[in-house]
Amino acid sequence: MLLVQARTEAVLTLRNGEQALLTVIIPIGLLVALALMSVIPMPEPRVGSAAARVFALAVISSAFTGQAIGLGFDRRYGVLKRLAATALPRWLLISGRMAAAFVVVAVQVVVLTVTALLLGWQPSLAGVAWGLLVIVLGTLTFGALGVLLGGALRAEIVLALANIVWFLLLLVGGVALGVESMPGWAATIVHLLPSAALAEGLHTALVDGTAPAPRDVLVLSGWGAAAGALSLRTTKLS
Repeated sequence: MLLVQARTEAVLTLRNGEQALLTVIIPIGLLVALALMSVIPMPEPRVGSAAARVFALAVISSAFTGQAIGLGFDRRYGVLKRLAATALPRWLLISGRMAAAFVVVAVQVVVLTVTALLLGWQPSLAGVAWGLLVIVLGTLTFGALGVLLGGALRAEIVLALANIVWFLLLLVGGVALGVESMPGWAATIVHLLPSAALAEGLHTALVDGTAPAPRDVLVLSGWGAAAGALSLRTTKLS
């Protein structure tokens, strides 16, 4: 039942044109721009640094923004209420959405990896292994945040808020603009955001080829655990 539910959710997401724009087209365009243009300061090797940041953006786009908007509108149209009235248990509905998010992230990673390799990216095998672990942790964390937002507020509010948060995390959340290039006080704050922890963890893994810093793992785990616990109390099926 979980496999069927996850496959249904993943197919619906991948067939949605707006979701394709958010989860694939924008990250590919940003990867090419960051790798080839020197407008935004970025450590060398530039392609590897760009790939790490765009992988982080891809996870945020699908696991958080897409998840929150999809859940909000499914609640608005009564989809979850009808599914909850069937034999599907509540945990399976949420697990199916999280599994679908992993499928979408996997598609993104494959597409972006091919694009980065064509641009000259040369990652190490150890770095790829650590990077995959960080992506899994990031997907769980931002998936929990997406369920927290989409499961508690009205669909129209979720749509606006999820997109605003996406832009803020991209611009000042340590994704497009690295934490190291920010003023000291701003860097201290941004280091505590899950977006910065995800981007920095991926940079350490994919560029340096080593394990992510314990601080980044703790920040991601803390946000994920807090969002997961809170969403169990606030998520509504109708």
